[in-house]
Amino acid sequence: MDVPDSEVALALAELCRALELGLSRIDGQLALPLQRSDQTDKELADLEARMASLEKNRWPLPTIAALAAISSVVIVLMRTVGT
Repeated sequence: MDVPDSEVALALAELCRALELGLSRIDGQLALPLQRSDQTDKELADLEARMASLEKNRWPLPTIAALAAISSVVIVLMRTVGT
């Protein structure tokens, strides 16, 4: 069973077109998740920057506790000396 070269060439051309069409569809389907991933990366970087600035500007809890303790001691001493 011999297949003419023209039929083989035609079948290969159709196969090539089908492959190109399939790859185009895959590229289109991958574009949206890639765009969403880029947006998520930007949002994550923004949130990390905001969190870092908040952490840098906050008062640490031990410092607040020490200030409260010192204030309490000063108030007690003032009341003691005042009476």
